[in-house]
Amino acid sequence: MNINLEYYKIFYYVARQGSVTAAAAELSVSQPAVSQAIKALEHAVGIPLFVRTGKGVRLTPAGEILYSYVQNGYETILRGEKKLREMKGLESGELRIGASDMTLRFFLLPYLQRFHEAYPKIKLTVTNGPTPETLRYMQEGRIDFGVVTSPVTGHEEVSVFPVRSIRDTFVAGYKFWEYKNRIIPLKELADVPLICLEKNTSTRRYMDQFLKASGVLVHPEIELATSDMIVQFAKRNLGVASVVYDFAREALESGELFELKIQKKIPERSICIVQGSHATLSSAAQKLIELIREDIS
Repeated sequence: MNINLEYYKIFYYVARQGSVTAAAAELSVSQPAVSQAIKALEHAVGIPLFVRTGKGVRLTPAGEILYSYVQNGYETILRGEKKLREMKGLESGELRIGASDMTLRFFLLPYLQRFHEAYPKIKLTVTNGPTPETLRYMQEGRIDFGVVTSPVTGHEEVSVFPVRSIRDTFVAGYKFWEYKNRIIPLKELADVPLICLEKNTSTRRYMDQFLKASGVLVHPEIELATSDMIVQFAKRNLGVASVVYDFAREALESGELFELKIQKKIPERSICIVQGSHATLSSAAQKLIELIREDIS
């Protein structure tokens, strides 16, 4: 049977209200339109569904059977619509973000705090990993958007929005005091024990490309997974550390470390929001990005 689904909707309301008049009022349609829809449905199924009473209508045995199915189906649809309204109104849902230790700590975390305070019913899922991993998760649809460090290359289907500048530097402890008060040619970096991030990070890749473009090839003696640990190693004089300035700031201000003055300035780069160019963001993701954009504009 090819029956207009609107008839089942009207049938549901008449059965629930026990009245054609009450159903018409709830549906904001005319009473004759409701009666006509019920007649059309009864004609289509070939069996009476209601019996007229002095107070309205009641279901026939066949109508009760049909109602048990229609009720389950239609109320499931209503629950689905309610869930969508809640998601749109940020009363439920999930926000999935990919970010590195650096972008979380030095940019994203305060925004997540503000967002969570404003919309506590939104579940926050943060996938922590280096930029290449975050970009892969985004392309696989496992996160709504990512917060990464530039440069973002080799991903044509990605929209990139810079939100904050960062700069890379070299720092060291007292064991390397000989480098403190002079300008150091880049080529000398090839002769010092370097501490760097692992190769699967955008920070390491950026520094390698900068040095290579200047004709310098380095072979770090120590490679670590996190910038925080790099700073700890540098404070223990295990080498000269390549790190983003923000991670070393406290140690530099306290005098535990000093910043090397290299001959060629390292160009600044950015923390960026990245999302698929053709991706449809959830209401929660849209709201957080909107909050960030308004704050930095």
